[in-house]
Amino acid sequence: MINVRRTLRGGSDKVDINMGPLIDMVFLLLIFFVVTTSFVKESGIDVQRSTAQTAEIKERGNIMIGVAEDGEVWFDGKQVDVRSVRAHVERALAEAPDSGVIIVADQGSITGVVVKVMDQCRIAGAADISLAAKRED
Repeated sequence: MINVRRTLRGGSDKVDINMGPLIDMVFLLLIFFVVTTSFVKESGIDVQRSTAQTAEIKERGNIMIGVAEDGEVWFDGKQVDVRSVRAHVERALAEAPDSGVIIVADQGSITGVVVKVMDQCRIAGAADISLAAKRED
């Protein structure tokens, strides 16, 4: 039964804080930050890029492939064979079809290996293939 006197005086036995909306808000903020975060993919190796006066910045998401000075090919932080570049690029293009491929080749890398990598990317269906370079000052 309701105690009318206690209700009129404003007294109450129990005070509680509803944590449900607070938890909902924290989860919404977490989802917002996860969705808006951009993850930078690197090729997996550190190379000395060539310089070019016409170098420009690509804004959209890209597939990075690294070619070392000794001819090693790196994709997503792992060393891969030149023949397997096609499969890796096909899988990456299936996830993000509008992506372009950027080949990050070392200054002293073997041109033949870079051409083979570009050829494998074209066979995989990549329409936009670029070579990474530093802008000359």
